[in-house]
Amino acid sequence: MKLNCTTLRHAPALAALMTLVACGGGGGGGGTTGATSDGGAAAATGSATAAVPAAPAALAAPAAPGSSIALSAFSASVLRLDGQHLPDYAPQLPAHFAGVEAQDNTPAGTTGSPAIATLGRVLFYDKALSISGTVSCASCHKQAEDFGDGTRFSTGFAGSLTGAHAMRLANVRYYLPGTMFWDKRSSSLEAQSTQPVQNPIEMGFDAAHGGVAAAVQQLQGLPYYRDLFVGAYGDPAINEQRIQGALAQYIRGMVSTHSRWDDAAAQVFDPTLPDKGFNKDLPGFTAQENRGRQLFMANRAAGGQNCAACHQPPSFALSNSGNNGLDAGETRRLKSPSLKNVARSAAFMHDGRFSTLEQVIEHYSTGVQDGPGLDGRLKGPDGQPLRPNLSQEDKDALVAFLRTLSDPVLAADPRFSDPFKPQADVAAQLSQ
Repeated sequence: MKLNCTTLRHAPALAALMTLVACGGGGGGGGTTGATSDGGAAAATGSATAAVPAAPAALAAPAAPGSSIALSAFSASVLRLDGQHLPDYAPQLPAHFAGVEAQDNTPAGTTGSPAIATLGRVLFYDKALSISGTVSCASCHKQAEDFGDGTRFSTGFAGSLTGAHAMRLANVRYYLPGTMFWDKRSSSLEAQSTQPVQNPIEMGFDAAHGGVAAAVQQLQGLPYYRDLFVGAYGDPAINEQRIQGALAQYIRGMVSTHSRWDDAAAQVFDPTLPDKGFNKDLPGFTAQENRGRQLFMANRAAGGQNCAACHQPPSFALSNSGNNGLDAGETRRLKSPSLKNVARSAAFMHDGRFSTLEQVIEHYSTGVQDGPGLDGRLKGPDGQPLRPNLSQEDKDALVAFLRTLSDPVLAADPRFSDPFKPQADVAAQLSQ
């Protein structure tokens, strides 16, 4: 019988693995697209916990859940992981991030561990979470593109385009109140993480195709998940809650602290000041960059544009917000990603309508439209939209400042890289 991704999706473990190899493999994210861009989410179907088939090789007794992962010979041939020396995904924050913990949206009582975050890393890159086995979360949240997508819209499992631009993920941990998606429709990062799996355009496990229960069944056919779930949770049961927790823990580890702004801000940081010193002239900045910093940080009474009231340093994650007046009459209250690495993007706003930072700044200078959902911080004393009509010099200065927020470290951090070995290695192991 000819093997394909449809006929063997819910077959026994080895057949499922052979299918994934034939279809391009279970892992990897580059090229195609898939996860947390926007678009309508189908109804969830529940957790669907069930036993996982035994791995091809016997497993040694695991250490305490969360501290390590005992990998079978097969799992070790598929995954680029050192199960006994797992990386730490808890943020290591520099001194100038003092106080940012108050913005942390991690749910109270969450148990964190390297093994849970590592499980999340594998799930993030695994194309088995899509119904066709062709896209993963990493397909449209690409590490090389700062966990965003360089295109305006991402391509789903069947080639259709998503309904919104895939936002960058850095510093999502510090967005309050923690609601997710551009329109804030998801109550938490955990709840958001499996909605793309159920989306009929993105990853395809909508209600008509079995929902999360069918996705769980697909994962149960992959023996390496037995190792990963045992290491993370102490037993091999796979369910939606565990998938959500692992993905959220991995994504919350994506904290940006290595931009030029961070290096300079650390030198002037003063926790005794109301603005923590972030509106001081920054060492190593050009006059233009420091002018942009002043426009961004200072309130309007002090000659600035009060950008920092919404995009709060040091994380530059958005505080609770309305919309930013892209369209007249807009009723929705929208969010944005952190501005870290914004200058490395190629599409901006929830619908990717702008392709340059210059266009973004021009919108805030002359284009803000009124509507019921417009954020109050974009209104003047008369209640009308603010349109400051900035000079060209000031617009250029703001763009220059935003470029200092670029962090090249996150895009190269091996903790967040594809954990799957090349597919040739998987095929060779299966043939033995």
